[in-house]
Amino acid sequence: MAKRFVIVTGGAGYIGSHTAVTLHEAGFTPVIIDNFSNSKPEVLEGIAKIIGEIPEFHEVDCRSQSVMTDIFQSYAAQGEVIGVIHFAAYKAVGESVKKPLEYFENNIGSTVALLGAMNASGISNLIFSSSCTVYGQPRKIPVNENAPILTAESPYGFTKQACERLIKDACKSNASLSACLLRYFNPIGAHPSALIGELPLGHPSNLIPYLTQAAAGLREPLTVFGNDYPTDDGTCVRDYIHVLDLAAAHVAALQWLEENDASCEAFNLGTGQGKSVSEVIQAFEDANGIVVPYIYGPRRSGDVTAIFADAAKAQRELGWKCERSLEDSLRDAWRWQKKLAE
Repeated sequence: MAKRFVIVTGGAGYIGSHTAVTLHEAGFTPVIIDNFSNSKPEVLEGIAKIIGEIPEFHEVDCRSQSVMTDIFQSYAAQGEVIGVIHFAAYKAVGESVKKPLEYFENNIGSTVALLGAMNASGISNLIFSSSCTVYGQPRKIPVNENAPILTAESPYGFTKQACERLIKDACKSNASLSACLLRYFNPIGAHPSALIGELPLGHPSNLIPYLTQAAAGLREPLTVFGNDYPTDDGTCVRDYIHVLDLAAAHVAALQWLEENDASCEAFNLGTGQGKSVSEVIQAFEDANGIVVPYIYGPRRSGDVTAIFADAAKAQRELGWKCERSLEDSLRDAWRWQKKLAE
């Protein structure tokens, strides 16, 4: 039986690695492309232990269209390339405010190169790792896919808006290209084996890895950026989704593209429930029986007040919904942090 390859750019990263595992479990052969700008080679070892074989891997910068084209065509010659899942991007809101040009060049540039390589190789299906940041600060929550795309609150959010526009225009100009734009919220947690998980390089920019490192005594107390927002407890509200639920959604979207004559569709991925930063801290303490040291600090540039998903379309069209609770996610995150300390 011919192999069914799926190209996973940024596949050694946090969401990419869990998606590679989930693709393998669904019968696909993931082909990981990563340059380790925000990941480590050891992640591949964790994936191998989970799936029982060394994954297909190429250390490549996704902005190199010619190299990407060669890789795509080599796998097309070996079997069927079902599609591409594009994760590779810089992703920190705060960092993007400080380094906007780097974010524009990397995130938008890699997507242009990817679309060119797909076109040259005759690959038709694209799953794009987008974000709820494309909505800016929505006027109404929970936010659905029909909400207006408002001005981005950060350069990172703008790059996601720009990449979505690129993909939509590419689909309009190429009838054979289909895409799913997966707009997700805040992925957290880790594989329950604790063999892979979120592995930020340097100073964590996301809430959960900083929280777990602070709880482990590896960092100073967690800074909660702002407690004067117009929310119930004054802290920002987000939709937190287990990374394995998120990975499953990418596989569901890929299967949906195989079965449907779609052009370009957007889907929100989330639990549909907003949780404040303070509520997450409390849930972590309750789930793991450990106290989190934290302090309040000023608001962080680029953050929106509150946003969470209306994910009804994904459930209706993709047959997907979240299966794991916030507490499940936080227990898995803490198990991963303890594994790192061994």
